[in-house]
Amino acid sequence: MGNYSIKELESLSGIKAHTIRIWEKRHQLIAPQRTSTNIRYYSDKDLKKIINVSWLNNQGIKISTIAGMSLEELNAKVIELSDGRQETNLFIDQLTVCMIDLDEEQFEKQLGHLIIKFGFEKTITDIVYPFLEKIGILWQTGNITPAQEHFISNLIRQKIIVAIDSLPFPQKGAEKIVLFLPEEELHEIGLLFFHFIVRKAGYRTFYLGQHLPYNDLKQICEIHKPNYLITCVSVLQKAGNLKEYFAKLVQEFPKATLLISGQQKEQVMPKGKNVRIFNTSESLLAQLQQK
Repeated sequence: MGNYSIKELESLSGIKAHTIRIWEKRHQLIAPQRTSTNIRYYSDKDLKKIINVSWLNNQGIKISTIAGMSLEELNAKVIELSDGRQETNLFIDQLTVCMIDLDEEQFEKQLGHLIIKFGFEKTITDIVYPFLEKIGILWQTGNITPAQEHFISNLIRQKIIVAIDSLPFPQKGAEKIVLFLPEEELHEIGLLFFHFIVRKAGYRTFYLGQHLPYNDLKQICEIHKPNYLITCVSVLQKAGNLKEYFAKLVQEFPKATLLISGQQKEQVMPKGKNVRIFNTSESLLAQLQQK
């Protein structure tokens, strides 16, 4: 059960806290509850309603009109107006609602529809990534449990794995790429997507997954002699050790180019001409094309 402050409601809905308070007072759209110490908080139901109210208001419907709708009328109007729409924010909000409700069937249906509508890559970059940022906010504020976070992440993970498995095997002689996450790094959805991107581009890939000890990585590199190593760093833990991990890797395999992505990439990036950073799938492919 969600328990959101007004700032968290603002972050998740995109509506300014000041506006939410005005809507409460003038139109009674939602009614926050209060803790024993008189601190206001909002429920999952409030969050879902504000998301829908926000979207309808952005479509030009006056807030006074929206305030007169029942919850059923509100939901029906969103469905009616969203049919055929292209706005990514709408789809992100719909996935967020599925997440709040833990509605696996609707989440799968919505995600599958988006992949058909926009294509796999655009769905991941324009919709799934921003959605996961919202999941991050929910996680940081304690409004979802680890089980809920893993539940949704694994549904997305499964979609990416299926997409990878559908790709043809690379041609003989293709350049080799090892993809891995260093020790203590567990969030692999970004790495999986990069795996899809480079495999689709024709590279031969060796996907080693999360939390990889250095000696295991070294053994794979000695056997396969990759041209590139791709990794992501999203959580900064023991930064000095992690930078040392990468520096050792660069030193022992000077013929391989290390490509690092993620929020903490610059903090752990070792020195070396064969070390590069990237931010997006497009910049990753651009880096691979540089010789």
